Amino acid sequence: MPDRTPFVNGTTRISIFAKAAEVAKGVSALLIISANTIVLCMVVFLFAICKFLAPTPGLRDVFRRILAGIAETWISVNNLVLSVYGHTRWDVEIPQVLDRAGCYLVSSNHQSWVDILVLQRCFNRRLPLLRFFIKSELIWVPFLGVAWWAMDFPFMHRHSREELAARPELKGRDLENARRACEKFRNIPVAMMSFPEGTRYSVEKQVRWKSPFKNLLKPRIGGIGQVLYALGDQVDAMVDVTIVYPGRDRTGPGPTFWQLLTGQIPEIRVRAELRDIPDHLLGRNFSTDLEFRGELESWMNASWREKDDMISRLEKTETRLSTGA
Repeated sequence: MPDRTPFVNGTTRISIFAKAAEVAKGVSALLIISANTIVLCMVVFLFAICKFLAPTPGLRDVFRRILAGIAETWISVNNLVLSVYGHTRWDVEIPQVLDRAGCYLVSSNHQSWVDILVLQRCFNRRLPLLRFFIKSELIWVPFLGVAWWAMDFPFMHRHSREELAARPELKGRDLENARRACEKFRNIPVAMMSFPEGTRYSVEKQVRWKSPFKNLLKPRIGGIGQVLYALGDQVDAMVDVTIVYPGRDRTGPGPTFWQLLTGQIPEIRVRAELRDIPDHLLGRNFSTDLEFRGELESWMNASWREKDDMISRLEKTETRLSTGA
């Protein structure tokens, strides 16, 4: 019988080489993104000081726009790195009528922290800078915490159930804090992002929480309710986004940042559409108005049923695009 050892060893060597090349590619991409983050954060800090010292609201708004432009540059560089190193196929359809000077609520399903990078890639310089509510403790994240503060990301201190039980007067304080945090957006374009599922999707959570949807967790109205209450009739529309990673085993965890860096996510499909927000849903307090709460839940559930069907279709659709967004 012929000796097959050289073939096995050769295959093993090729596998080791491929793995080493993958790691080297991911590390180099990560180093470039880290350097981009550190350098542009330093620029952000400089203009943040200028904004802080600006003597008039109008001048502060000028610096806000400059800071948003720096953030968009940061995202553009990251997108270029991911295009060069990742080799992921992107199948993207988004509305052509988006206005960078508008005010939008951006809603998406949520499977992984990669979703944020996907949204940034798809909407950078097509919408105003994407912002989202951030837990107050995250201001201490190196570099990014101060950058988020400088670019007016709304920091929120959320009260626990224990705190609310001990101090009932705190009920509703989170919503008022959100409204005050968003007042600075009255004079600048903004796109507020929300993941209504409230956490990353998993089959285990879907079963445990008895979700009525095949591909989604039941939407929570808290984040969207905060935006609609805080920004009121300033909101032009909702950008409803559906993200699918076809071919992935949905029973396992969502894709990781490392997998995106190293090209281990073969394809990403994104569909977005504009939805008009009914006037009666704007500027109302869902925490005290039970009728409004029911109306908002019905509106979101209807949207979620359509998204659930779309995910099922996108999972089965043949690839049509093989280039970046």
